[in-house]
Amino acid sequence: MTAIKHALQRDIFTPNDERLLSIVNVCKAGKKKKNCFLCATVTTERPVQVNVVKVKKSDKGDFYKRQTAWTLRDLAVVDSKDANKENPEFDLHFEKVYKWVASSTAEKNAFISCIWKLNQRYLRKKIEFVNVSSQLLEESVPSGENQSVTGGDEESLDEYQELNAREEQDIEIMMDGCEYAISNAEAFAEKLSRELQVLDGANIQSIMASEKQVNILMQLLDEALKEVDEIEHKLSSYEEMLQSVKEQMDHISQSNDLIQLSNTNNMKLLEEIEFLVNYLDLSKGHIKALTDGDLSSSKGIEACTNAAEALLQCMNVALRPGHDELQAVQQQQQQFKDLREQFARRLANHLNNVFVQQGHDQSSTLAQHSAELTLPKHLPFHRDLLRYAKLMEWLKNTDREKYEGLNKNYVDYISRLYEREIKEFFEVAKIKMTGTSKEGKKFGLHGSSGKLTGSTSSLNKLSVQGSGNRRSQSSSLLDMGNMSASDLDVADRTKFDKIFEQVLSELEPLCLAEQDFISKFFKLQQNPALPGSVTADSTDIDGGLLSRQHNLLGDRHSVPSEKEEAGVIRSMMIKVFRCIEPELNNLISLGDKIDSFNSLYMLVKMSHHVWTAENVDPASFLSTTLGNVLVTVKRNFDKCILNQVKQMEEVKISKKSKVGILPFVSGFEEFAELAESIFRNAERRGDLDKAYTKLIRAVYNNVEKVANESQKTPRDVVMMENFHHIFSTLSRLKIACLETERREAKHKYTEHLQSYVIYSLGQPLEKLNHFFEGIEARVAQGIREEEVSYQLAFNKQELRKVIKEYPGKEVKKGLDNLYKKVDKHLCEEENLLQVMWHSMQDEFIRQYKHFEGLIARCYPGSGITMEFTIQDILEYFSSIAQSH
Repeated sequence: MTAIKHALQRDIFTPNDERLLSIVNVCKAGKKKKNCFLCATVTTERPVQVNVVKVKKSDKGDFYKRQTAWTLRDLAVVDSKDANKENPEFDLHFEKVYKWVASSTAEKNAFISCIWKLNQRYLRKKIEFVNVSSQLLEESVPSGENQSVTGGDEESLDEYQELNAREEQDIEIMMDGCEYAISNAEAFAEKLSRELQVLDGANIQSIMASEKQVNILMQLLDEALKEVDEIEHKLSSYEEMLQSVKEQMDHISQSNDLIQLSNTNNMKLLEEIEFLVNYLDLSKGHIKALTDGDLSSSKGIEACTNAAEALLQCMNVALRPGHDELQAVQQQQQQFKDLREQFARRLANHLNNVFVQQGHDQSSTLAQHSAELTLPKHLPFHRDLLRYAKLMEWLKNTDREKYEGLNKNYVDYISRLYEREIKEFFEVAKIKMTGTSKEGKKFGLHGSSGKLTGSTSSLNKLSVQGSGNRRSQSSSLLDMGNMSASDLDVADRTKFDKIFEQVLSELEPLCLAEQDFISKFFKLQQNPALPGSVTADSTDIDGGLLSRQHNLLGDRHSVPSEKEEAGVIRSMMIKVFRCIEPELNNLISLGDKIDSFNSLYMLVKMSHHVWTAENVDPASFLSTTLGNVLVTVKRNFDKCILNQVKQMEEVKISKKSKVGILPFVSGFEEFAELAESIFRNAERRGDLDKAYTKLIRAVYNNVEKVANESQKTPRDVVMMENFHHIFSTLSRLKIACLETERREAKHKYTEHLQSYVIYSLGQPLEKLNHFFEGIEARVAQGIREEEVSYQLAFNKQELRKVIKEYPGKEVKKGLDNLYKKVDKHLCEEENLLQVMWHSMQDEFIRQYKHFEGLIARCYPGSGITMEFTIQDILEYFSSIAQSH
């Protein structure tokens, strides 16, 4: 180990100006046995730095290399594992714990002892030595090789003291005075010894000479000790005096603490009393207002409102812990409760009386509105009641039971009033729709007292009236062609439209004003986007029932949320206006019975009002109710369209007269004109477009059906005239959704016009047509055109024979007969005769040119021509048209 230590000192630590003090051969615990050395070193330069260095043999040779170094200052704990038994394991705690196993327990103890000495000498740091023998820490226990290494170096380290600058200078001067100091050290040492003896003798003589002075000094010291004793005695007396003062000051301090504590308690008590007086005191004026205040005048209502709010503030004060156990507080709270109950009862009784009185006053004004189609205004009633809005809010927050009782009483009183007003309003509307009472009897109206006593059952008993009576049967496309009846319908429908619009215009502000009043008076939050609310857009408008959600008041002791309050408003509105929806449905039913086309007007008006109501509040009672009624109107509209389709399918035509323009075709024209005027800029244009599609398909199908069944008029004429009429109507009205049907009508009209022309022209030149058809058949069979003349049936003689049968005079006569026949087939109202005649002229000329071409190709050089020219044909057609 000594050789290793010298080698490490020489190769590793000397180049770094370090001295190696202790070494131990170790390996890591629990791992593969790879030996290394832990070395304790100090630097040779000051200040001295102590390190623990890990040295390991290099893998490439026998030399050692420095691997890791820690300063002794970073060492926190040295753990020897067991202080009583020999154990080579030990731990060093730097920034983390390093576990080592020494090659022997003696080496471990020597290394730990060296660490302890270095710590005591240089650091004085509290390194914790755990499981280390106290004997090892008190004195060095060297053994073996480490004894000489550690002990010798430590002793030499303790004896060595560095010379200061003055000592070095003195030694140099002394050595300069003795030239042989370096060459003869013994002589120099003897000289120094002699000089030292001389100095020692001089020192002794000097000490003996100063004995007198020492005695004087001792006397002075004795006197000083006496003075010190006197001072100590005075200090003791002073201390006793101060102790007495201290006790008195402590007593004063305790008295001051008690006084301060008393003042603090008094301040807190005063604060509590002021709190109770300030927040639990209700003025006499407020008490008088609550017990005897006038609830009829504005000033009295304002005073009662202020008093009620002050009472509510007093009752809602958050008491501090212990306040509720004070008798005065309990008495005051009981007084507040009594005042609250007394005022709540007085307020509820007064408002109930106001409801009843206002109901009587409003009923007295019904007579002046009965003759006009207007509803009485409730604005003055609302304005009077809104003065109590803050008191209602106070009642809502303090006495839920009385608040709900007022809510119920108001609904009961006002619903009866509205029911009378609305029923009389609708009675006037129905009488105005049906005209006089005499005419109204046909619709279940009895005018003895201006009351409408008919029911839905009486309306359902309507039947077709005589020709002299007012028409009460549902309109159809079949009877719209009658001009006088149509004029009558337009006037009646316009009148109905105005009345229906007036009804909706009167109901809408009435409902909105009442809903706004209920919200303000009863302090209920309106929620325009109430989840689950039913509107016309969210309802299946073509069928199905509207699901109504009525959110009633929940637990009377809990405060409803905004959604629940919106439900309360809807529930109250449904009860207040429970008769609006049935009355509207009865009015719609009456209008539908008077004229089924009234459903067009009602659909447009109702849709517009639903759209307006939804823009204001989609969850409101008005929006929901009008949406429900809109479903009924839409069903009546769909029923009207289906009835028109059914009547088209059931139409019968006369077998003895020509067909002409079918009544449902002209009826569709008038229906489209009426619908376009009604639905211009309407919100529900899509419903009309769907109806158009159903009707036009039914018209097309039934035109074709009638054309197939016609015996007097050719099928092509029926198809041509009616589809021409439809095409003209659609082109004039420019209905976007029927653009495809318009093109189809034009195609059918053109197709059947051409078919009729070709069919008709085959009769005046029948033999000539048959002859040339035979020629075309031979050519189609493969015979060359120039060889056709060699056929016996189609030789030149036969051609001349056939041509001679149709001279110009005969052709003109045949065309004249054809004109008369076409004239009999065509109807006058469509005015297609000239168009037809011009088409026949063009077709005749086309056939003439075709025949001339066949003659030129099949009989070349024969010189055979028709006995009339194209110019003759033009003259024939023109003269015949002018003559008729």
